[in-house]
Amino acid sequence: MSVPLSPQLPPGSTRLSLPTEGGLLAAVRIDPPPGIAVRREVLLVPGFTGSKEDFAAVLGPIAAAGHAVTAIDQRGQLDSGGLAEDEAAYGVTALAADVVQILSSMRRPVHLLGHSYGGLVTRAATLTAPGLVTTLTLLGSGPAGIPPPAADRLRYLRPVLDRGGVAAVWAAKEALDAAEPGYVAPGPELASFLRRRYLAMSPACLGGMAQGLLDEPDRVADLVATEVPVLVLHGVDDDAWPPAVQAEMAQRLGARYDVVPAAVHSPAAENPSATVAVLCDFWRSHDGARG
Repeated sequence: MSVPLSPQLPPGSTRLSLPTEGGLLAAVRIDPPPGIAVRREVLLVPGFTGSKEDFAAVLGPIAAAGHAVTAIDQRGQLDSGGLAEDEAAYGVTALAADVVQILSSMRRPVHLLGHSYGGLVTRAATLTAPGLVTTLTLLGSGPAGIPPPAADRLRYLRPVLDRGGVAAVWAAKEALDAAEPGYVAPGPELASFLRRRYLAMSPACLGGMAQGLLDEPDRVADLVATEVPVLVLHGVDDDAWPPAVQAEMAQRLGARYDVVPAAVHSPAAENPSATVAVLCDFWRSHDGARG
């Protein structure tokens, strides 16, 4: 699960509702401060059980570098609508269609970033509409569905969802987390936010996203064919897709590859300064490309 260090969005944030066929998606945007040279827009897409708050620590620095930056809640996450009872409505293809609609409304083409499951979604959006994307960053994501041991946990929790709903999954997940060596419980404010965010998802949303994480095929060759420049970026101790898997994906993509020190699966929260430094350097090198 993506975990921000704080649920608070930074000063200067503007809350938005973005229309898509999947419903209104909640978003937050920060524009560059006056006097800063304006660069391309940036769209940030969170991962499984995540939200726009996962990017809170990087929004201000990205805007200060000249990028108007927007982070969204995907369909069914936190403040976004997600009333569909069909799990397919929360799979990679459906969520990618939402992203394409948002990209179409932005000054284009855009620097697109997807974290974890959001990486699979933004990859699918890029394959659908490569002309809307200047660069794609896959942050803590992989070439295909998530492998064990993360996949084993998802499969373990599926019967819990079917029997007891989202609240039962939250309770089981909390027990599993607490049993992990070195586990540190979040403070009261963050713990309350994480619980509220998790329980905001419908059973169809949670089940559909989990199944998408498990089932996504390897589409690396398809992404290469788009010729969209790609950055593969992850925490040094990523525990979702193993670092070696992400490194091999970057090699197959011919992509830039960087590792964020002192970070696990949420580099934007765990080491925001190092994450922003890599992102802005990558984006700067492609700001003059693709229209």
